[in-house]
Amino acid sequence: MADKLRITLVKSTIGAIPKHRKTVAALGLKKLNKTVELPDNASTRGMIQQVRHLVKVEEI
Repeated sequence: MADKLRITLVKSTIGAIPKHRKTVAALGLKKLNKTVELPDNASTRGMIQQVRHLVKVEEI
């Protein structure tokens, strides 16, 4: 596994269910096409798995 993950919000959360909106916010993503770098651990991977249809993930 990589040390960090680069996560980009590529789809809007307007039509998403409230639980997914909160997960995206917890990842630190607020606007479309914004990117955050988070540590590669089980909790981050679990959040990404829940909203995988809204984000793009790169290992760095």
